[in-house]
Parts: sequence; structure tokens; C-alpha cells
Amino acid sequence: MATDDGKSTSEDGWIAPEEDVAGRLSELARSLQREDSEDAVLEQLVRAALQLVPGAEEASITLVTGRRRVESRFPSSDLARALDELQERTGEGPCVSAVYDEQTVRVPDLRNEARWPEFSTRAADAGAGSMLSFQLFVHGDNLGALNLASRTPHGFSEESGYVGLLVAAHAAVAFSDAQKLHQFKDAIATRDLIGQAKGILMERYGITSGQAFIMLVQVSSQTNAKLLAVAEQLATTGSLPVRARGRA
Repeated sequence: MATDDGKSTSEDGWIAPEEDVAGRLSELARSLQREDSEDAVLEQLVRAALQLVPGAEEASITLVTGRRRVESRFPSSDLARALDELQERTGEGPCVSAVYDEQTVRVPDLRNEARWPEFSTRAADAGAGSMLSFQLFVHGDNLGALNLASRTPHGFSEESGYVGLLVAAHAAVAFSDAQKLHQFKDAIATRDLIGQAKGILMERYGITSGQAFIMLVQVSSQTNAKLLAVAEQLATTGSLPVRARGRA
């Protein structure tokens, strides 16, 4: 069914986003797929959310570790950063509680929000009127979320929730892909570095690849240094780390 202005509507009366928004969401999906770093995905997500989600005046990516430590990534303003800092300081708020269990958390009026009284009061005093948070990922007690804020109460509509959820869904996929690519690149870099170190030892001492690896492991154990650090020092300086004198 369609309204007089051309928007489609469902049986319960909810109005879907305009075609222009749908097109911009498709462009967002394509642009996110082109990014190969986690930071690039997150930064682009904040910009896209501000442009696409009706009512969004402030935005940030919130990373929560151990359900307590809150890290604010690419906040759009001092207010967005302050909201994240308040969640960490008070130990409460949409990202440190409800977003673990829900995909979307709405805070229509921070002055009249009973779920997180201390956070809500301080957030309202800082200049926020309402909030909308979307879950990006949950790994055990670690969380990633998109936090949006309006400076006025009831600043977000049903359309805001729908568009925000789509933006977050696209970003979650792109972020996961970027993480896997980063891990893959790290694994290749680690393998190459250890390979270089083994090659140096093989040539220097006339030993096999297996013997060279054992030597690296022994030096790592004797110097209490990570294997990768031992390999990196050998590959960059030509020498192995030495155990400090007087050390058991």
C-alpha cells in the first residue's frame, strides 16, 4: 500500500523509508564492502548514520569490554564522546546493559528514563534529549554498538529505528569481514617474519628448517620474549635477543 506522497506503508500504518534512502543504503553497503580496515568501516558508519537516520544529530561507535570498559570510537562531537564516557563512569546505560540482549534500544526521553537513572540524568544535563542504540556485534562480554543521540526528547521516529537497523546490519557484516581480513594479514605477516628468521639461522648454522624453529623457541623461552619478537629482532638486526645476566 502507498500513501499520498508515494511512500509505502505496512498494514499497521508504519511508513517505510523513501526510495532515496533505500538507494543511499545500497550505496553504503557497496562502499563498506570496499573498505579493508576496521577503523575505516567504523568511521564511515558514523558519517552514514548521521546522514541517513532521521533525527540523528550525534553519533559514535561504542566498544564495551567485559561489560564495563567503554571505548568511544569516532564520536561526532564532544557530546557523543561524553555520552560514552558517562556510561563507563556510571556503569550503566544502553550499551553496558540492554544492547547485549536487544538489537535496538530506544531512550525516548532521557529526563524521564528509569532504567538508568544516574546515566540518564547526567546525559540530559550534558545536552542529550533522546538516544537510539543498535547492536553491531556481541562476543562474550565484549560488545560493539552504534549510538545515536538527538538533542531533543522523542527525537527519533519508527523510521529512525528501521533505517538505523539497516545501517547497523550493513556495518556489522563489513566490520566482521574487515576483522577477518586483518587477522588473515596478521597471520601471513607472522608466518613470513618467522620464515625470514628461520632462513637466517639455516644459512648461518647450516641447519634444517625444523632445527631453526626449535632454536627460535628455545631463545624465546630463555629470554622470556615472545616468539614473534625474537623472530622480528633477528630479521631486522641479524642478532638474537640475549638473556640478561643474573637471570634464572
